[in-house]
Amino acid sequence: MSTLVIINTAFPLPAPDIEALLQGHSIVVMPRIFMNPGRQFALYPTDTSINALPTEQYYRSNFLNTARHTLEEIEDDTVLIKAWARCEHCQVIDRPDYLNLLSQLTVWTKEALLKTLAQRGHIFLAYLRVYRLPQPLEIPVHPHPRFIPLPETLTITEETPVFGNLFFKQRCLQMQQRQSSPYPELKALQSAIASLSDRNFAAKEIQQEIANFLIGFSARPLKSIDSDLLWIEKIAQVANSPDPKDFQLLLEKSFRKLGFTNSPTNQGEETEITEEGINLYFDAPYPLVVTSPPIWKINGVTPTVEEVIEGVNKIIAKEDKPCVKLIVTPSKLTPDEILEAKLSQMNVIHPETLQRLVELQAYHKGSIDLIKLQNSWQNVWGSADETIQQYLADIRHILELRSLIVQLVKHHLHNAGLKDIAVDALHRVYITSNFPELLTIEEFHEILIELSSPLTGYLGRIKGKDWQSDRFYFLRDLPAMS
Repeated sequence: MSTLVIINTAFPLPAPDIEALLQGHSIVVMPRIFMNPGRQFALYPTDTSINALPTEQYYRSNFLNTARHTLEEIEDDTVLIKAWARCEHCQVIDRPDYLNLLSQLTVWTKEALLKTLAQRGHIFLAYLRVYRLPQPLEIPVHPHPRFIPLPETLTITEETPVFGNLFFKQRCLQMQQRQSSPYPELKALQSAIASLSDRNFAAKEIQQEIANFLIGFSARPLKSIDSDLLWIEKIAQVANSPDPKDFQLLLEKSFRKLGFTNSPTNQGEETEITEEGINLYFDAPYPLVVTSPPIWKINGVTPTVEEVIEGVNKIIAKEDKPCVKLIVTPSKLTPDEILEAKLSQMNVIHPETLQRLVELQAYHKGSIDLIKLQNSWQNVWGSADETIQQYLADIRHILELRSLIVQLVKHHLHNAGLKDIAVDALHRVYITSNFPELLTIEEFHEILIELSSPLTGYLGRIKGKDWQSDRFYFLRDLPAMS
């Protein structure tokens, strides 16, 4: 059984520095105080106001996009804590001759390190062994610059480290003996393509491949990027375009991405642009009519919702089948218009909601169950944005739990030096690890079976004489939610 760890304080660090620890780019931080080895604490993300230089000059180019994105997620009133750490060693640096190499082994620029040394007179370099929390902890913002008391004590285990024991020791030895990176060419290539990764998915995949290789054993699995995200991320933006053909194309691609199709008899007749807007029809896995009222004007007049509904009813009458009816509109409908849609048994969603649906399908193929989605649409007529958001939240919870379980198997076997583990022993580890959902051993076993199916292949299974004697082993990562 894993040793329980009690955490009752948090230590504030710049959010990008914490993200660098979580992604395996670094194992060190620069606290303003000397940190005693053995001290354990949660990692409290802050802005970068304590940094010696602006963000663009402080972080290396291959990490700068991540730093910016991490800072954008900081809230004014609450802080989301994702990890805890134990200080393994604290080194004092008071000479500049090590800083060039230190920059190569971390995410900080040499200029940032020189400026920090000049301001403080020395640098405390704390080596942190970092572990992910089973469930992020949200707490109020606290202004204290040093250790912060947590509103509730965390009781956790060491089952989800960012690095395994051996690899962490290797990284510590590399830094303490001042050994440069063994792959300088890859580091240079990573920096060279960093500026392209936001707009070029091929560059982003290469950058992730390089990062995954350089950090070695990591709890952050490599995720294959779906090139369709290039147009998926433009759905909400194009919905406001004055040219209906642009949005017509994205609408059709979106619903096909989700899994809607047409039989051969309906090919070529399912999409049209009329005065009432864009109309799409799909007949599998169930009949679906999608319409998007135009934001453009026809003869100086924008069609009313009643006219749009009338156009949809014409399609339904032509198909002579009961249909799910969906309006996708960037406009804010009035209460009377929502009521009109509700009386006509139609759902209304905004393009942003559609975009989130399709994004989830792109990141986790097959995660959108169209039959369950149909139930969501049919449970509430009228405005359906909140219903769909809840549906997406439920899927994210299911995926996140399974991702955590795969990581649990991976790290427990690695740390214990085992090849496989019995279901009852693994369930005991799960129970003591403070996971977000309490599962019985039967429920836990069902998820393990699901994850070890040949169609998923995240875990392997050694079948026992009965389900209680089944044993499981790690095969591949299930990417965590983005």
